[in-house]
Amino acid sequence: MTTPADTPPVYIDYLNRFDIEKLGFTDDDVLRAVEDALRMQGLGETEIEPRTHIRPRAGVEGHFNVLRGWIGGEIDSAGTKVVGDFVDNYRDGRPSEYGLLTLFDPRMGAPKALIDATGITEMRTGAMTALGAKYLGPEKPKVLGHIGARGTAYWNVRLLCHFFDFEEVRIHSRRPESRESFAETLRRDLGREIIVTEDWQSCLEGADIMVEASRLTEPTPLFKTNWIKPGSLVVPYGTMSTVELNLTDIMDKVVMDDWGQAHGVFGALRDHVDQGKLTAETLHAELGQIVAGVKPGRESADETILFWHRGLSLSDIALGHAMLTRAKERGLGQRLRFY
Repeated sequence: MTTPADTPPVYIDYLNRFDIEKLGFTDDDVLRAVEDALRMQGLGETEIEPRTHIRPRAGVEGHFNVLRGWIGGEIDSAGTKVVGDFVDNYRDGRPSEYGLLTLFDPRMGAPKALIDATGITEMRTGAMTALGAKYLGPEKPKVLGHIGARGTAYWNVRLLCHFFDFEEVRIHSRRPESRESFAETLRRDLGREIIVTEDWQSCLEGADIMVEASRLTEPTPLFKTNWIKPGSLVVPYGTMSTVELNLTDIMDKVVMDDWGQAHGVFGALRDHVDQGKLTAETLHAELGQIVAGVKPGRESADETILFWHRGLSLSDIALGHAMLTRAKERGLGQRLRFY
């Protein structure tokens, strides 16, 4: 009989939040990892399963997202990320989301790494928003309108401003103290003026790129279709829908990060899928297909395009792998004996 003493040992590399902060990842580092994963997805060199949800009956507003996938090539890792999404965490000064990424060896099934995915979730979501704008947005957008001030919001604005020289960046969120604090952080880190608006309409109406990353507790149509001007890019991805049912009627193209993530109980276009207004046939493309050159992105200045991203395990795995590689180079993290 084979015993642990007869087989090679298995170690897990562990990176916590403080290790990740020491890595010094730049905007380009984050964008490169996520864009490369999208390209591999578009070329069929990945495997991704639809996310699932765990909704504990704990008397609070929150749930867990479970994301699973595999990337081949140099990354050569399978992975699972579990992230808790708890709306009221701000009351205790906590992040809205805590995440843990596990990486596995796809050739023998052994675990390879445990990585704090709280920051990874925020970075890769912002990268997906920004890369969507790179391939689908107007060539020279002047105005960014962004709803939401917590969690992934910071990296949305930061990485969009990395790509584009906006004349105006407008933000809004429900709580005044939240939006003011968010604006101050952006002013400090980006070195530019941020316009804080009092309502959704003054934030979004007429913007060239419109991003909705709100944190509602139930679906509410606060984002009005008639605010959208021709030629703009709309990126709604809040867990609870804020858009109207006629949103897809005015779109020349609808793009997703992965069609398999369109189904479930949450998402900005939940009703549009359930009522047949968005189908596999009416979806223009997945973003990875566009990045890989399999399908076209924006083809004219007057196209009005919607990009709905739900979050990909592939982005988590790719960014986690990149961080793990650098951590090994710099001697960061801990190594734990597993087997």
